[in-house]
Amino acid sequence: MSSGLLLLFAACQAPRPAAEPAAPPGTLAAASPAPAREPARTEEEGWTLHTVEVPDGIVLEVGGLLELPDGALLVSTRRGEIWRIEEPAGPEPHFQLFAEGLQEPLGLLLDADGVSVLTAERGGVTRLRDLDGDGRADRFENVCDDWEISGNYHEYAFGPRRDPEGNLWVTLNKPFGEEPFGRVPWRGWAVRITPEGEMQPVCAGLRSPAGIEVAPWGEVFYTDNQGEWCGAGKLSILKEGSFHGHPWGIESCRLPESRVPHPGAVPDGMLMPEVPKLIPNFELPAVWFPYDKMGKSPSGMVWDTTGGAFGPFDGQLFVGDQHHAWVMRVALEQVNGRWQGSCHAFRQGFVSGIVRLSFGRGPRLWAGMSNRGWGSRGTAPWGLQWLEWTGRLPFEIHHVEARPDGFRLVFTGEVDPAAASDPDGYSLSSFTYLLHSSYGSDEVDKKSLRVLEARVAEDRRSVDLRVEGLRAGYVHEILAHGPRSADGRRLLHPGAWYTLIEIPGPGS
Repeated sequence: MSSGLLLLFAACQAPRPAAEPAAPPGTLAAASPAPAREPARTEEEGWTLHTVEVPDGIVLEVGGLLELPDGALLVSTRRGEIWRIEEPAGPEPHFQLFAEGLQEPLGLLLDADGVSVLTAERGGVTRLRDLDGDGRADRFENVCDDWEISGNYHEYAFGPRRDPEGNLWVTLNKPFGEEPFGRVPWRGWAVRITPEGEMQPVCAGLRSPAGIEVAPWGEVFYTDNQGEWCGAGKLSILKEGSFHGHPWGIESCRLPESRVPHPGAVPDGMLMPEVPKLIPNFELPAVWFPYDKMGKSPSGMVWDTTGGAFGPFDGQLFVGDQHHAWVMRVALEQVNGRWQGSCHAFRQGFVSGIVRLSFGRGPRLWAGMSNRGWGSRGTAPWGLQWLEWTGRLPFEIHHVEARPDGFRLVFTGEVDPAAASDPDGYSLSSFTYLLHSSYGSDEVDKKSLRVLEARVAEDRRSVDLRVEGLRAGYVHEILAHGPRSADGRRLLHPGAWYTLIEIPGPGS
């Protein structure tokens, strides 16, 4: 179920420098040269999964992760605790309680002073500080609590994240089920908090926005869960004034603090690509995550800014999924001023539903997990694990680029030209979703597409597919069962799903 899944807790990641973007707007990182090691033929051979042993008596239902400059890892939990873990990847990690008594802290962020810690609680953003150096927080300071809560169990707050101007961003879950205490403003909104502590409601129409992150180039993105008015899981940019489809909180648009024009009556049953024609500030997702094929409940996310130390996907975005207990990856590009791109499977097999991702030294990709409230493929009630790259390179679709007449598939290694140039080795289709009040949406208006030509580049690292019948605004499913690597390997994950909001113009 994608509904509140990770809504339960969310995503926020330790701050990364924005001055050196891993992938500047409009570009994608190139595939790294293959390391001089045996290739990886399975996910496990490429990235090893490690588990942190948690002492008896500690319930680590993870809501936030933050690796500190000294290497210690802070972990916030749904139960209101923050744990400090020394040597978290070592054989004997040491757990110390840093703070307790918080209300569902669903994200952690190092403050601008490099010492204090910020967290989003249900009712506001709190700053914590260890004044005497004993490893326990002594000062709890309110940064902003200008949004209200009614008492509904699903009024989660995710964040904070900091943009290049020093503003903090928080996403606010809409309530689910009965509302015995009435309604309050700003639910289903993204809010921006200025350095002076002023709350600015800047985006509306969110449903269950469990992940929020600032891209290396400074723009803010969030993940949302499939449900009513949200056809599938999605990744969207948060632009001031944008409306994202859910009508629950739109009456807050009439309040003087709102930065979002009221969208008017939201159509119930319209094809998603048609909605912007009716609602000018409607924001189509940059990437749809097709239900079940690409998880069911996208959650916390983090950009790879490791410079290739974690593998060949530097500059791409890793996204957790609470139901599938796996990590996906996203490669974005900018076409006609709009962000769009492809999503791909990456690594499965985690012990519980992933709520939060964060990079740490090593580099390690930390995953904080919980099954609280919703089941997942992972059977443990909660957990803390991390991935490390073995240095072995799998044969994968590195990323997909939109072309005026089709798509360019870029691979992590050289292809066998004979296999990769056969158009019958590729199967393409396109589909979209309905904006409607029902829970989720089937893939609708589906159409099979014909591959007219598959042209291998001179360096044998990419293939241009000339495709008949591209449709702007639609998800394009690309199944590449034909290509082989130069040494005869099949693709580890042959599927890619590209959300084609804009078709590049001729000459692009």
